[in-house]
Amino acid sequence: MTVIDLNADLGEGFGRWRLTDDEELLSVVTSANVACGFHAGDPATMRRVCELAAARGVTIGAQVSYRDLAGFGRRAMDVPPAELAAEVAYQIGALEVFARAAGARVAYVKPHGALYNRVVHDQEQAGAVVEGVLLADAALPVLGLPGSRLLQLAARAGLPAVTEAFADRAYTDEGTLVPRGRDGAVVTDPEAVVERSVGLACSGAVTAHSGTRIQVRARSLCLHGDTPGAVELARRVCERLVAAGVRLEAFA
Repeated sequence: MTVIDLNADLGEGFGRWRLTDDEELLSVVTSANVACGFHAGDPATMRRVCELAAARGVTIGAQVSYRDLAGFGRRAMDVPPAELAAEVAYQIGALEVFARAAGARVAYVKPHGALYNRVVHDQEQAGAVVEGVLLADAALPVLGLPGSRLLQLAARAGLPAVTEAFADRAYTDEGTLVPRGRDGAVVTDPEAVVERSVGLACSGAVTAHSGTRIQVRARSLCLHGDTPGAVELARRVCERLVAAGVRLEAFA
């Protein structure tokens, strides 16, 4: 039986402002990428999401980012490696406080936004993220794009490297994500997202932006929490995966 994890970016609010429907999404996903305060999130939000996730048996992951609240972590930044490593460790440690208070733990790390895409190719920035993870916990799995520098360096450092796919993002022929600023970068048709989810889980393949079929083999499938209608879409994806004989199970 095919086994896959469903993850979503959660806790992406700040103060009175909330972007994601954390409560409802936590009834569907198996892993929660919780914002750690650098691109979104604040202490109260982090605590609330950790408590909800722990109560529902959802695995908690730290979604680390460049320090960019104004740009939601999606703006390109140049951060010195030593500073970035410290900031990654800081974010993991902050979330760990709330995860442990809820009776759980931070079980993996996933970069967000611009940092996620940067560490696909940038050896120095990827190395800084890995160093930051090692500072926090030398056994934490790292979630990222297949073939990325991040996962290569994580594996080399002895960290579990876990591959991830996106049903609602367009792919290049090289297996990277089409930048959000380009037309068609985000797949908005719900049925297309559902079909792509099943294809990624069952065959490890997806149609790239050019129309070419490419291989994207992943252990975890991301469902973006800020997508309009995200909760209903996540439920549809879950139902279709189960109907296709896929078992939904966290990787950590």
